Amino acid sequence: MALLEVDDLRIRLQTPRGAADAVRGIGFALERGQTLGIVGESGCGKSLTAQSLIGLLPPAARATGSIRLDGQELLGLPERALCGIRGSRIGMVFQEPMTALNPLHTIARQVGEPLRLHRGVSRAAARQAALALLERVGIPDAASRLDAYPHQFSGGQRQRIGIAMALACGPDLLIADEPTTALDVTVQKQILALLQELVAERGMALILISHDLGVIAQNVSRTLVMYGGSVVESGPTAAVFAARAHPYTRGLFAARPALGAPRGTRLATIAGSVPELVDLPPGCAFAGRCRYTADACRSTVPPATRLPHGHLVRCLRLDEIGVERGLA
Repeated sequence: MALLEVDDLRIRLQTPRGAADAVRGIGFALERGQTLGIVGESGCGKSLTAQSLIGLLPPAARATGSIRLDGQELLGLPERALCGIRGSRIGMVFQEPMTALNPLHTIARQVGEPLRLHRGVSRAAARQAALALLERVGIPDAASRLDAYPHQFSGGQRQRIGIAMALACGPDLLIADEPTTALDVTVQKQILALLQELVAERGMALILISHDLGVIAQNVSRTLVMYGGSVVESGPTAAVFAARAHPYTRGLFAARPALGAPRGTRLATIAGSVPELVDLPPGCAFAGRCRYTADACRSTVPPATRLPHGHLVRCLRLDEIGVERGLA
């Protein structure tokens, strides 16, 4: 049995223009010690998917399908039961560390709080554990900074503190939602190296969410590419990146800046713009922006087609694109 199993997850939101499907039938499984990346542009459903795993969807959102942790169904679980899982078995590093940390409480209190709530340790023991965690994630002179407040730390240090909080109870699964946003390249590298060390050291599973293809390529073993709330391509990261098959995945790669390109070279772009959720076609979410669009694309949800090396793609026009389907 996999640690995490997500099956036909759908999330419907209420918008000023009516109900809209923000996540449309995605599924994946994750084993202990395995790393999974979710990549896609803003608004594709990455963060909503992560929030659904820990029961933190917006109040008006409605989720259906199945999310199982060690066989236990999480969708529909009472809030009290979910509180026993959040921070204990599933840890989350949120996208913006300044808003994720409480500006009114010291770092020692915030890092130690999961241990007091889930493990019932004393205040003194939680403080000692907080110190060890801050040292582990590389906060300099941690002992003298336990009673400092979030605004007294840099962005990279606040992100490290967020990781320490998420790791306090030794979770089975760590979700990192854009953990390197707004960090400089050096700090970004340090944060990602820390996550890799912790996965290897603790044997936990990791879901890394990012719009940065380079970050995904170097840090996860499997990848999901999302567009319009759907997974359009998935599989081992090396296979997805080397033999990208879906037109959207190809468009993402083509839009990357290239080192050494002649001065004045224009970046490739994906035609059109991302439609509002209520305007997504009932078939392939990318229909209309894709140059291979046929009438069937707008009305028919593409089935998953298996390519070599466990690589899956959802597209009705693979023959026209020239994608080989032979199994490895």
